[in-house]
Amino acid sequence: MQELLLHCRPGFEAEAAAEIQTLAAERGINGYVITRDGAAVVRFVCPETGDAERLMRRLDFRQLIFARQWALGSWLDVPAEDRISPIISACAAGPIASQLWLETADTNDGKALAALTKKLERPLHTALTKTRFVRPKNTEAPRLHVFFESGQRLFVGWSWADNAAAWPMGIPRLKFPREAPSRSTLKLEEAWHHFIPRDEWDSRLAPGMTAVDLGAAPGGWTWQLVNRHMKVTAVDNGPMARSLMDSGQVEHVQTDGYLFKPARPVQWMVCDIVDKPARSSALLARWLTRGWCREAIINFKLPMKQRYREVMQCLEHVEDALDAANIRAHIACKQLYTDREEVTCHVQILHAGSYKVQ
Repeated sequence: MQELLLHCRPGFEAEAAAEIQTLAAERGINGYVITRDGAAVVRFVCPETGDAERLMRRLDFRQLIFARQWALGSWLDVPAEDRISPIISACAAGPIASQLWLETADTNDGKALAALTKKLERPLHTALTKTRFVRPKNTEAPRLHVFFESGQRLFVGWSWADNAAAWPMGIPRLKFPREAPSRSTLKLEEAWHHFIPRDEWDSRLAPGMTAVDLGAAPGGWTWQLVNRHMKVTAVDNGPMARSLMDSGQVEHVQTDGYLFKPARPVQWMVCDIVDKPARSSALLARWLTRGWCREAIINFKLPMKQRYREVMQCLEHVEDALDAANIRAHIACKQLYTDREEVTCHVQILHAGSYKVQ
């Protein structure tokens, strides 16, 4: 197994490729990238035996911004008349798995393979459990990924639950709540799923907490905060959904989100304002270093070119501001499935240093 296969958003292959190459080089592992525009997958091939596995174990998947999912494995050509037998044989080269995931690229070509993967899923799972290559009761074992590039070209690989996305292809199955005023509500929900461990939701997204939503109208993100029974200040010159205002949990402040200053510190600041990423990162740094919030989620809208470099510059700006203020924090960033030409950044203050609320 000399290769990592990484899923990404179509059109962001170059960013995913640059990122994995940079992180591999930092860990002293050589490799090269194979991809093409619009493929929605990136191959990272390591010439030295064992290097791909070493990279996967040394690299925290959560550090990857542009990769939705990854797997360690190799490619396989299969005949149309019998795809299952070669897959069974290929599984002998890898570890025992706890579950089977059949995947395709998140493209029109990939979606065209859905009928085939659906047809194969049950007989393949049956064959793998009979041969003991998949053991559902062994929950600590890795997941087995069978990725279909075409009907006869497959990638057979593995990922470990504690160092990979929780969903096949890295795509969460979130249901749009009909009560929410816009589909953007799913962005914040997905961000919580990605950045906050599920067993910490009750303490970090607790009823009665205070939050500020910058650029709130019509209230997609505010709805998520209200649904967690928080008290929300919604900042936007535009109108908010009447249902949210009727909840009694929302105060609407009609002003520019960049000019707003909270009367007192809040637990959460969230922001989905469309602006230059440098301006958004400066806004985030200001809220954190002035002690206005303890946690924040904000979207950085990306330019058409040099998007990876732009993201890294934004994160460096926030890190430098926190360091200068002697604030210790956890910073994470991800291009979520619900993100388009943007990435989502999350910051949690761990130790506030000696700053004073300004």
